[in-house]
Amino acid sequence: MLLRIRVRLPDRPGSLGQVARTLGAAGADVVQMAVLERGNGRAMDDFTVVWPAGTGIERLVAGLGAVPGVDVVGIWPTAEPLGAFPDAAVIGQVAALPERGAEILADAVPAILSADWAGLAEPRGEEGAVLVHASAGGVPGAGLPGLLPLRPRAFTAPDGTQYAACPLAGGTVALVAARTGAPPFHRTEVFRLEQLAGAADAVLHGAPAGQPAG
Repeated sequence: MLLRIRVRLPDRPGSLGQVARTLGAAGADVVQMAVLERGNGRAMDDFTVVWPAGTGIERLVAGLGAVPGVDVVGIWPTAEPLGAFPDAAVIGQVAALPERGAEILADAVPAILSADWAGLAEPRGEEGAVLVHASAGGVPGAGLPGLLPLRPRAFTAPDGTQYAACPLAGGTVALVAARTGAPPFHRTEVFRLEQLAGAADAVLHGAPAGQPAG
């Protein structure tokens, strides 16, 4: 199975290699790494690793915890996006089937952002929002926390669920991703969601996300 591992580590030569070696020694096969942020001598990185199914993560946590200066932010299951360039592949699918473009985008988001599910939601003011389409793992018709004002952002719901949301279709609906047992969506993940929505809107409506089609 695939796991996403988010760590904070010293931003100095050798730290990244030490983390990678530790993951390998614990039995994890690193297949992808992304730098989320750097500053003040620290960095935050995401590693995607192949991990034996049914095996606990205690070895991983203990190994990383023994590396000086490394803090484990979170470890959670993920899925592998299709293709070498998943964002471009999804927009290609949206263009090929525009009548289902928004649903295709929502269905692809969980693998791209390591979320449990994603969907399209209609904001209902103070009453929150309602899912009008949900990927696998979501429940169409389910209520969501309030999304207004609708803008690209990440937030934590009262029940601990982590959300990322941004406008789609000129702001008439929201593209929403959710996960539990994982860290909050990083600003780079929210930006990626916004870019996907903007590209889909350009293909489907000829306008960037959040702006009415002309």
